[in-house]
Amino acid sequence: MNDDFVNLIEPTPQLKSKKCKAIALSLRLFLQFTTPIVGLIAWYMYDYFAAIAALLLTFIVMGIVRSKLRNSVIPPSQREYHYNDDGISKWYTAKMLCTQEEIKST
Repeated sequence: MNDDFVNLIEPTPQLKSKKCKAIALSLRLFLQFTTPIVGLIAWYMYDYFAAIAALLLTFIVMGIVRSKLRNSVIPPSQREYHYNDDGISKWYTAKMLCTQEEIKST
């Protein structure tokens, strides 16, 4: 008898309320644009070398933050799939910050 089966993945939660959508959007923008903004600010305030160092350091820190958020909310059976910043922010908002009434179950 063949006991191999494939688990179906849970779809990314759809947020219904405007509050949850705004939180997910702000989290997505934070994850996407923090690294270049810090690099540009360091370039403006200091010089190229400080900007490159700040950019590299922020890239590493944001990668750690992104992975902590991702691993804290995405089900263990789905962690092998790749998620972009939008998916991570929706999962995090749905699981940690919003109630079940504010999430559309698909």
